[in-house]
Amino acid sequence: MIYLDYQATTPLAPEAREAMEPWLGGPGSAQFGNPHSPHRMGRMAAAAVKVARDQVAALFPAGGRVIFTSGATEAINLAMRGAFAARAGPVACSAIEHAAVLDTARALGQHRELKVTGEGLCDPAQALPEGTRLVAVMQANNEIGTVQPTADWFGRAQEAGALYLCDAVQAYGKLACAEADMIAVSAHKLHGPKGIGALWLRDGVELAPISTGGGQEQGLRSGTLSPMLCAGFGAAAALAADRMEEDAAHVEALWQRARELFAGWALNGGAEERWHGNINLRQEGLDVARLMSDCRDVMFSAGSACASGSGRSSHVLRAIGLSGAQAKSSIRLGFGRYTTLSELEEAAERIIVAASQQG
Repeated sequence: MIYLDYQATTPLAPEAREAMEPWLGGPGSAQFGNPHSPHRMGRMAAAAVKVARDQVAALFPAGGRVIFTSGATEAINLAMRGAFAARAGPVACSAIEHAAVLDTARALGQHRELKVTGEGLCDPAQALPEGTRLVAVMQANNEIGTVQPTADWFGRAQEAGALYLCDAVQAYGKLACAEADMIAVSAHKLHGPKGIGALWLRDGVELAPISTGGGQEQGLRSGTLSPMLCAGFGAAAALAADRMEEDAAHVEALWQRARELFAGWALNGGAEERWHGNINLRQEGLDVARLMSDCRDVMFSAGSACASGSGRSSHVLRAIGLSGAQAKSSIRLGFGRYTTLSELEEAAERIIVAASQQG
């Protein structure tokens, strides 16, 4: 099988697996303690969590703290619901945010949508609703890869007296981190384990907890942390920091080759202000379900994995001006650190041949 769905999840780095293994903690092991326990085994586990927290924090701006969560969806909910509970008011989100942001904003009842261009860019010059308390504009889009002007949005939010939340799930460990008040990330999008993410909070940002219990994670997120998952996340973050330039160069080479291979296909979203590990393409009249069946050994997506099976066309593609039919004739290919050029070329050949047979 050839895996080209890096926006959905990434392969676990061997270094992350190695960091996790001691904390599986079978009988006779000293490494299965609860990191919140005061005894020696608990302190050992707490020390491993601290190392991981420092590794994860190293990729964020200075002047903040890391709250471990079960993933980016929980991190986003903690940020949005916690901020809203502390200071209610309109929430302004770009039209191409992940469902975790958009659905949470709608649930809060004061959702305002910010327009994007045909290239997928959200212009910070557009007006914000009166009294906006929270602005959410992601760093790199999960469907079309568009990289937003996050520094400008941070400044815009500050001018409005609002907090700025950045969903950096697709950018963390790949691009220089955004400036924001709150940043949500997920380990499994940078070759770490599933089931753990983090919310970074700028110093001075106050949130109300959205879950109650033992008061772990600085009183904001109750529940016992997994040293195993924390260790894997930390190792993946440290590896990403070390390999950022190397990984980016590899992805750029794959992107250039993919553009050559799919020269006859239309590109969704802009080509420049974009993370080049994502290529979203369309071909008029393409039956994507049939294409995926015909290319079942190539793992790619018809859109966001989180929304697959809904039967709806992509809200991201519709927001950049595509019709429902165009959106439904689009595919997303994602590649990264462990994708080889030969894999990309073989996958492209299979997809192109299968698509041509539909005509």
